[in-house]
Amino acid sequence: MSNTRFSAVVPSVTVVVVAAAFLLSACGRLDTATAGESDSGAAADRGGEPESSAVAGTGIDYSSIDYDGEPGPSALRGDRLAPEFPPPLIDPELIVSGGVPPDAIVPVDDPTFMAVADVRFLQPSEAVIVVEAGTEDDTEKDREVKAYPVQIMIWHEIVNDVIGGVPVSVTYCPLCNSAVAFERQLGDRLLDFGTSGELYQSALVMYDRQTESLWAHFNGRGLVGHYAGAELTVVPAQTMSFEQLVEEHPNALVLTRDTGAGRAYGVNPYTGYDDEQSDPFDAFFAGEVDARLDPKARVVGLVVGHDEPVAVRITDIDRSSVIEVPGSDAAGTDAGNLVVFHQPGLASALDRAAVATGRDVGQTGVFVPRADGGELRFRATDGGFVDEETGSVWTIAGEAVEGPLAGSRLEPVPHLNTFWFAWSAYYPNTEIQET
Repeated sequence: MSNTRFSAVVPSVTVVVVAAAFLLSACGRLDTATAGESDSGAAADRGGEPESSAVAGTGIDYSSIDYDGEPGPSALRGDRLAPEFPPPLIDPELIVSGGVPPDAIVPVDDPTFMAVADVRFLQPSEAVIVVEAGTEDDTEKDREVKAYPVQIMIWHEIVNDVIGGVPVSVTYCPLCNSAVAFERQLGDRLLDFGTSGELYQSALVMYDRQTESLWAHFNGRGLVGHYAGAELTVVPAQTMSFEQLVEEHPNALVLTRDTGAGRAYGVNPYTGYDDEQSDPFDAFFAGEVDARLDPKARVVGLVVGHDEPVAVRITDIDRSSVIEVPGSDAAGTDAGNLVVFHQPGLASALDRAAVATGRDVGQTGVFVPRADGGELRFRATDGGFVDEETGSVWTIAGEAVEGPLAGSRLEPVPHLNTFWFAWSAYYPNTEIQET
């Protein structure tokens, strides 16, 4: 591992107090009416590239490590440089306290669901995280679809679940505005995850309860401990409005508020946090924010080709509603280009005091533009997205609902809808896709 040590930012007392107020509110320790707002002042004269990658290359071949062996000590509670561990993926000193102990932001370990038609607690424009999974033997129609309302996820951040027979953890980090789902089976071990109470580059750090290793929610990499360098399998997760969920997946199951924890579901404890020009909290973020975009500009982030990170600013997609992202061997396929869809109708959960009343930030989907053996080009219409080759009409979820290809589905591509500061910290060599 490189000997380079990143210098952590020394937070001011004011920043620590405000930042801790947000997290304490999220774990139910503050009245949400008194939670402080984020510093909305724009940082002046940001310049230069970020100092270093948040997940720096270590030169270690982690693929040769046997992670199925007996775990050593806890990285959550003990020595993070214990000799029993593989070399840490990052400098452990960059993992900082969020001001709360492990699992104070309580994960949901025994989730309950209701049919989408029975849901009465969600407004049409509210965000839900939609995950579809199934075993290898399942046909596409047999795969199970579950939806996780952000008004619940904002308070719990992790749900350990099983979808279509596949053990999955669905995660959401309010501070970097990202939703990611992972398979929980890793080698011979079935994992379940908790919130560590710590952050890395202002993003949720998870821990697995089986070995108490620390993991980056943002990309599913083991950071420190028994699983340092390991990778979880990402399951595509799409954030869409509840109204869109009803239209796309009428048989979906929706996570209920019956979580066993008393939280103010529907209330946003991070009011005003998503001001595009405001910085991440210094207490939780090391280095400078990449100045090419505003810190909390919303982007679609994905990795194409040979580990080539690309970001598309959502306001740019909004102008055209369809953007092609070039890349040979994109997303591990031979399809070449990817396509990003955007349509309005999704409320920001991090804007106003009520989750349902946030401004419209739109919803996106990323797909391999291929169906029935042929590649497709798309344009947006009032009724959805139309491919130029057959005139079929497609939805934001990548399903053809009219025309010769009706019933076909585009292959979804794992991606993140997130804030620029977080994406560029984890992927500092990102190319910004121009429209």
